[in-house]
This record gives sequence, structure tokens and C-alpha cells, in this order.
Amino acid sequence: MGAYYDEIEIEDMAWDHVKSVYHYPCPCGDRFEISRKQLANYEDIATCPSCSLIIRVVYDPLDFEDDEDEEDEAANSEEDETAESEDDDDQAFEDAMDKLTISEDARTSVSA
Repeated sequence: MGAYYDEIEIEDMAWDHVKSVYHYPCPCGDRFEISRKQLANYEDIATCPSCSLIIRVVYDPLDFEDDEDEEDEAANSEEDETAESEDDDDQAFEDAMDKLTISEDARTSVSA
């Protein structure tokens, strides 16, 4: 691909913590965006979601080499936390079922 709007150093881009992307102002009024995952995968093209312009991001891929390992570890820890909370929910449900009692008065009022 040869028709870049511009080549921008990664140091000139701003990090957006909310969207987890680097961004740079686009002439259309929006902004070019590229994620750390894309950079770790040796992708150097930042796109603007509002227009067809693209920029080439100049950076050192070795700076983002460890990001994939960190993302995998974060995903694994989230899965572990989800599994633990599901186990807690199951245990709470079983405890509630063990403590459940139905009295004769309740049966007659429901059927009436």
C-alpha cells in the first residue's frame, strides 16, 4: 500500500486509555487510530474511522513484542475469576436449596 496521507512517529501520537488505542488528529475532524495489539502484530497502518485516509506509524516493533504475552495473561486471569465467581454462585444456589422449606400453609394459599 503506497498512498499514505502521512508518516507519523508513535511518539507524536496520544494514548487513549478509554479506547486503548493510539490516536492522531485527522484532517476530516476525526482521528487516526491504531491499537497496541496491531502494533505488536507488526501492523503500521492507522486508519480513520470517518474517512478513507490512512497514515503509516513509525515505531520500533520490539517495544510492543511483550504486549501479546501480557494480554494473554490478562485474559487467562479474567477467565479464572469468571470461573471462580460461577463456582461461588453455584454454591450459593445449592445452599439456598438446602435451606428451602415449604410449609403446609403456603401450599394451601397458592392453590386457593
